[in-house]
Amino acid sequence: MHGLGNDFVVIDNRQGRLRGLSGKSKYLCDRRFGIGADQVLLLRTSKIADFRLQIFNADGSEVEMCGNGIRCLAQFIWDNKLISTRKKSLGIETPAGIIRPEKSGTMIRVDMGEPVLEGSKIPVKTHGFVVNHPLMVRDTTFKITCVSMGNPHAVIVAKKVDAVQLDTFGPLIEHHPFFPKRTNVEFVQILNKTNVKLRVWERGAGETLACGTGASAAAVAASLLKLASRKINVHLPGGKLVIHWSVEDNRVYMTGPATTVFEGTIEI
Repeated sequence: MHGLGNDFVVIDNRQGRLRGLSGKSKYLCDRRFGIGADQVLLLRTSKIADFRLQIFNADGSEVEMCGNGIRCLAQFIWDNKLISTRKKSLGIETPAGIIRPEKSGTMIRVDMGEPVLEGSKIPVKTHGFVVNHPLMVRDTTFKITCVSMGNPHAVIVAKKVDAVQLDTFGPLIEHHPFFPKRTNVEFVQILNKTNVKLRVWERGAGETLACGTGASAAAVAASLLKLASRKINVHLPGGKLVIHWSVEDNRVYMTGPATTVFEGTIEI
């Protein structure tokens, strides 16, 4: 499945038969020797929600949340009639909390929760809001705004995101000592108050065509910097997400598609 080109191997593992997930995810995500994906999504049972989501990156690391992934998992659940088709919203347990995707026409809208802005909770190696914080990487200083959407993000405003050397600076920022648990990296170009352009370096996966938590974090950062409104279109290489940081409840809502590409079997 994919969400705007951010692609996933989705496996129903409610019986818990698939083990050794870190090594297997490297194999499954390999685009030559496996299936090929940015991440593996595992559907699990939950005692506190309808289902549980477990996520492994292409490098074998386990992560807390994935916005595009949770839309795809919700679509997988509905498509395979694993829950009543009359139920228009789901509760999915993740390490980042219970996330609630719901049907919105042909799209899926996800309550991504409240953004975390306190540095020690993102986490980064400082306290308080991290807005336009200078970060030295080699001989370049970037001004980063940090947000957690259940996973850490460093957002950087760029004049032209297409000119950014993402394959160089992405991994350097991801592994910078300022981020105890590494970080996702977003370079955002402000087009106008309601439209931004985004490129994402995902922690453990590299550059991806889209990232739901990254788009959410970028929208929050752009609003904090007073460069964009609280409801914007985020244009990624794989397509558009609508992100709304609500004034009423301080929660971030993401709306976008989820697409099934193919089903099959593989020897593991």
